[in-house]
Amino acid sequence: MKLTRAALLASTLLLGLLPAGPAHARPAPKKEAAPTLATRMVAVQTAKTINYYPANAGWSRMWTTFDTRQIDADLARAQSLGATSVRALVFPQAFGYPNVKAEYASKLATFVSMAAARGMTVKLTLFDWWDAYDEPGTSLAWAKTILAPYRDDKRIVAVELKNELDTTDPAAMAWAKKIVPAVRAAYPNMPLTLSVDGVVGATGMAKIKAAMTGSPLDFYDFHFYGNSERALATIRRAQAVVAPTPMVIGEAGVSTQGNTEGEQAAFLARVFQAATLAGIRSVAPWTLNDFAAGAIPESEVAGNPVQYRYGLYTTTGVAKPAAAVVKAGWAGTAMPASLMDLSFESAQAQSPWRAYLPELGRPARTIAVARTGKQSVSMTGTDRNSAGSPSYRVAPIIPVQPGQKWHAEVFARGSKATGSSQIALSWFDVNDKWLGGAASPSLPAGNTGWVRLTVDGVAPTGAASVQVHLKSGDNSGTVWFDDVAMSVA
Repeated sequence: MKLTRAALLASTLLLGLLPAGPAHARPAPKKEAAPTLATRMVAVQTAKTINYYPANAGWSRMWTTFDTRQIDADLARAQSLGATSVRALVFPQAFGYPNVKAEYASKLATFVSMAAARGMTVKLTLFDWWDAYDEPGTSLAWAKTILAPYRDDKRIVAVELKNELDTTDPAAMAWAKKIVPAVRAAYPNMPLTLSVDGVVGATGMAKIKAAMTGSPLDFYDFHFYGNSERALATIRRAQAVVAPTPMVIGEAGVSTQGNTEGEQAAFLARVFQAATLAGIRSVAPWTLNDFAAGAIPESEVAGNPVQYRYGLYTTTGVAKPAAAVVKAGWAGTAMPASLMDLSFESAQAQSPWRAYLPELGRPARTIAVARTGKQSVSMTGTDRNSAGSPSYRVAPIIPVQPGQKWHAEVFARGSKATGSSQIALSWFDVNDKWLGGAASPSLPAGNTGWVRLTVDGVAPTGAASVQVHLKSGDNSGTVWFDDVAMSVA
């Protein structure tokens, strides 16, 4: 059937292929304002950023085996957790150095577009796995080539010029002093930062600040891998070093290789809680996925089993408890009720509790006796030495500060119990020095029903963390513990 021009136009309008009305009546498309340094800095400090590589393609392999279908599935998963930004690490040896390969520039552009389609900005990290510090001019030209398409692109929120800069390397520090002002001159509206590894922490950040007095960073990127029980004190120490420059937590995590999934979840919960109290609104977990065997290119990282198990998800896509923690942390809602496993109903691998001095008596989960639910924890035939009594211990996720009044309680039951079985509080400073503690009265000897044991204590001067211990020493019988509670006034 032949359509007249008028009929063809009418059908086109019905299909929505052309706008209705004369051209002169349609308003011109509104041009979006280019991002400024100020607007990008607001985004930096509120970004819910996920560190990301595919489970089967870590580090530079993400780019050399670029799989858009897998990447989009992973970005969708991060989006479901509440992520609003994703970190993309760029490797000169993969992208081409000193000349950027068009193929890899295109892959980066595709990644940025894919992230935007999932409602996420991108934080770029340049010069990873690279140390040609004697080539400031060449490296600057390379950086400009990477960044040129994104000068006024609001999808790019910030640029980290070097991941975990070695502040003990004079060449690295000299390079940083040149590259930061040079990139800033070329891209004045782009927030710039550097990071140091989690070991040197605040000390390394102080070195960068001292070196960059002529061209200070726009913000500092703190990588937190320390003891999460003392997260607030550690974060505040880092903030004090770089003040008044803003700080974000660009990496934070613990591996489930050598730790339980429950400990990983509690670690991240403590970091989120501490960051909130310290006024930091951007915490970036490391990392979205565990890594499969062979996923990491040949390197020092590849040879370390711990590096394969930092993910919020397993290699098969199963969520660990930490995923729910991150979702709550980003949303600003209460942490999962089961996180602390206070009634011991979780499987051991899902619990943050761990044995202390297990060689003197190992706690065991049992279904033989329970006050509520189906399980309790028992200790049988325990000993004692100069280090103390064996115990089952955990640290709360609430940050500890001097002067706080803490309360803890547990129900205990004995069978032919001897020695001393108690609930106790132990205080530590930011350097892990023990500052003292408090303990409940002991469970009576012999056979008892469920007895409520309570302990109260005030966090002393210098306290940065507290541990709750369920202790049983010199016990030739058995004691069961169930239904712990802890709170702070």
